[in-house]
Amino acid sequence: MADFGNFCLLLALCLSLYALIASLTGASLNRRRIVSSGERAALAASAAAVLAFGALLYLMLADDFATSHVANNSSRSLPLLYKISAIWGGHDGSMLLWVFFTALLSGLVIVQNRRRYRDMMPWVVAVLMVNLAFFLALNLFLSNPFDQLVRISPDGATAPFVPADGRGLNPLLQYWAMVIHPPILYVGFIGFVVPFAFAVAALVTRQQGSAWVRIVRRWTLGVWLLLGVGIILGGKWAYVVLGWGGYWGWDPVENASLMPWLVSTAFLHSIVVQERRGMLKVWNVILVLLTYLLGIFGTFLTRSGIVNSVHAFADSNLGRFFVYYMAFVLAGTLLLLADRQPYLRSERRLDSMLSRESAFLFNNLVLVAACFAVFWGTMFPALSEWIRGTQISVGPLFFDKINVPIGLLLLLLTGIGPLIAWHRTSAAALKKAFFRPAAFGLLALAGLLIGGLRNFYVTVCLTLCAFVLATIVQEFAEGALVRMRQHGERFPAALGRLVLGNTRRYGGYIVHLGVVLMFVGFAGNAFNREATLHLKTGETGRVGDYALTLADFRQGREALYEYGRAVIEVTRNGRPAGTLTPEKRIFDSGGQTTTTVGLRSTPKEDLYVVFTGITGDAFEIKAHVNPLVFWLWLGSGILVLGTLLTLWNWKRSNRPREAVR
Repeated sequence: MADFGNFCLLLALCLSLYALIASLTGASLNRRRIVSSGERAALAASAAAVLAFGALLYLMLADDFATSHVANNSSRSLPLLYKISAIWGGHDGSMLLWVFFTALLSGLVIVQNRRRYRDMMPWVVAVLMVNLAFFLALNLFLSNPFDQLVRISPDGATAPFVPADGRGLNPLLQYWAMVIHPPILYVGFIGFVVPFAFAVAALVTRQQGSAWVRIVRRWTLGVWLLLGVGIILGGKWAYVVLGWGGYWGWDPVENASLMPWLVSTAFLHSIVVQERRGMLKVWNVILVLLTYLLGIFGTFLTRSGIVNSVHAFADSNLGRFFVYYMAFVLAGTLLLLADRQPYLRSERRLDSMLSRESAFLFNNLVLVAACFAVFWGTMFPALSEWIRGTQISVGPLFFDKINVPIGLLLLLLTGIGPLIAWHRTSAAALKKAFFRPAAFGLLALAGLLIGGLRNFYVTVCLTLCAFVLATIVQEFAEGALVRMRQHGERFPAALGRLVLGNTRRYGGYIVHLGVVLMFVGFAGNAFNREATLHLKTGETGRVGDYALTLADFRQGREALYEYGRAVIEVTRNGRPAGTLTPEKRIFDSGGQTTTTVGLRSTPKEDLYVVFTGITGDAFEIKAHVNPLVFWLWLGSGILVLGTLLTLWNWKRSNRPREAVR
């Protein structure tokens, strides 16, 4: 089966190269049959890559430890779900997962558009095949999961070697979120190749309008959602598995997923301006190029060894090839963009600084500035070592200091944008639109100050949250009231039909509501408290308003590990608040230790307890009180629901089938 997997990878590489050549030749000579041949070859290449992934899945489930990737990442006692996730638990298999999703998405795009956009599709296929061939070549020649183990004798002879069992999956990855987090995140990274391919095709074919933007808008939104969900799941994993008390540590690989999300967010806002006003055409091509390159850059960070991260594959030698590929894509696209400038002139000019177009533009600039700040902080240690020979690290304090003001400005623009009209806004209209949200924000500010809040950034953040919340409520209420007057509907019916009649607009407002709640969760970080307690059985320690009593300590064994479990009785202000059972686990495979957090979560705050070990005759407990974390997860869920609503085109789904065609 390993030989079959290698054959499939080689076949996929050959087919993708043929599809690339056929697409370019057919488009250049205007030969439809050659173009069709290239499309069929691309589909066959995608199928071959999928079969290669299926071969590795079979080897995993069959416990074929003669295969190096299986031996290094799986074991006989590993549960079925984790045997599957062990495919992407190591470097070589994760590269094959990347190839698998690249092939699937490429095939999906070709099937969806075989009878549409015929002038652009050969070039779209060519870009997709360049991307697929690059990763296939890396997977086949430099990072092959089908390599076989051999035993080398003293005289240099080799013989097949099959260990009795494998090393098993990294214990840190044996958590439900890590089963789905990498696949979702990978689709988020990979999927941006599709809007990039259409952008390149539009440039090559000298498209003057916004057709390519309309084609890729929903696709980009879906990929953006998956990347965001991947980031959220990664934060949840860090919070409940790593045991350090937080969900985001500005780790380089965390940052690598955040950067394309920020730029793609800018792109999603910017294409609205191009669709409505015919502006920002060059800017949108640059944004989609940056988003695609940042996705490649993310996997470069994990596989180059250039940064230290709990998420990185330190033993990879692929880094320089990613650099070559990114340089090739960047140079080629910029040269093409420069040559096509005459076709990208804006159809209209910016009429006024007090317009929705300007708000979108400022929003774009802030998002790109945030991305640059994250990029600079992430790469600064490597750059300092390259220039000065000494690595200078930057910690979370740097990122917080730079990005907190940027985030607050972004939050302000989230509230301002819906209140400003397209083209220009009069002073009277501006006053009318801002009156209620501004008043509500000022009332919230007064309430916070009266309540004793004095932290500047938190006060500003919560005030802006109130302002944006009022803006969103006003938009929903005014729209529903208009429907009530026009159609004689009751308010709930009017509101429901309003939202379902314009899912793109009101789904976007729900996304903004999720962002507001997430910022509330972020604000709670300013008030985190922690304590390190050394307790004997029956003793009590305190953190914040909580008293923690070590009621018992239990030891035992599960299938893959031994555990020590602290049983902690919790009271808050003298009242019982439940029992927490944090664990420390020692896995049989390599003796690696992990923690299982004891967590009590409420809308006000989380009590987060970690058992770290035994010191002398006492048990060491680290306890954290993390305010408002609940709102981060709730806001994330609302963001997902709002995006799904935006993707659901209610009007289109209710048209007759003939009209849809």
